[in-house]
Amino acid sequence: MQEPVLQRIAARHGVTPEQFTLAWLRQQGFAVIPSSTQRANLAANLNVPTLTLSEEEQQAIAGLDRSERIANPDFAPGWY
Repeated sequence: MQEPVLQRIAARHGVTPEQFTLAWLRQQGFAVIPSSTQRANLAANLNVPTLTLSEEEQQAIAGLDRSERIANPDFAPGWY
């Protein structure tokens, strides 16, 4: 999560870029099932529902679209 926009907005909310991204996905209506092997990261992911992003923050992320693939067709050939 090296994207400066994500880091800046996450810092504004006092959360990690990962938490911020999970919150953004949730606000977009996606069902997110995060995974981690680290207990601290699992606990952090549970705090995401308390984070609400402003319209400006949501637009800042939407502006990051680089027209890149988000699913590898070799990994998901049946549904991609």
